[in-house]
Amino acid sequence: MATSGPRTWEYETWADDLDRSVVALSRQNFPFADNLLRRWLVRFPPSGLDEKGLYLHARTTALLGDVQRDQGALLGPLSARRSYQDARTVFSRLGVARRVAQLDPSLAVLMEMSGQLEPAARQYEALAVDDRLSRRDRARARLWVGTALSKEGDHAYATRVMLGAVREFDDLSEPEDWAVAHQKLALAHRGAGDLTAALRYIDITRAAGPADSPMQRVRLNTAHGHVLLSDPGTRDDGLDALDKAAHVAAEYGLSHQRRSIETIRSRHATSGGAMRPVRR
Repeated sequence: MATSGPRTWEYETWADDLDRSVVALSRQNFPFADNLLRRWLVRFPPSGLDEKGLYLHARTTALLGDVQRDQGALLGPLSARRSYQDARTVFSRLGVARRVAQLDPSLAVLMEMSGQLEPAARQYEALAVDDRLSRRDRARARLWVGTALSKEGDHAYATRVMLGAVREFDDLSEPEDWAVAHQKLALAHRGAGDLTAALRYIDITRAAGPADSPMQRVRLNTAHGHVLLSDPGTRDDGLDALDKAAHVAAEYGLSHQRRSIETIRSRHATSGGAMRPVRR
């Protein structure tokens, strides 16, 4: 072990703090998660670490990327993209192929979130057949192919891809991913103008169980509100759902979600509540 690096018990404490940061991140307690992670990055620069320490450093940097992503800091020098790339570089140097592969979907998600839909879809397609990833991660990549394509207006193909992911999640006994897939299917059918199917799929998601985290609640209420806004008869209910989502997003600092909600509201206002034309 490098003489300037942490002792064994400090490695164990570091690993414990990573577990604590994962829990804090799942609850959208960003200040606490950020503090837990940065204290180790400041305390032990990578130049003084051995392989085990570098592994912990890379995990810490990747988790910091998750914090930055969920707060909407996607691109730039102090962003999720930079953190993911730095972590990926260290994992590559250490030869940890699975950790490298797990960061590739994270980088593709950033492309999608920043509006680069076609490149994101191509990257997801490659990841959906990447043997370095688990079956669950490959199924999630397949679902995200559908998400990106649906945003591009290719709703028919997107729904076929998403249904394949639904079957995979069912086979894997992954109820949370299964419910999220139905939520995304609802939005794809809304985009295609099939509100009956959209409502059916969003109701399946809502019946699957309560959303456990603020992020899940925001995403579900946003999707539900988006579907309801598309029908003049449920427009007020849709606005109410968006208001609830916006309130939680503001409370927990979910900047990207807040921007998405405002975009939906703006489109609703400019279209008079009508469905937007579907691109073919």
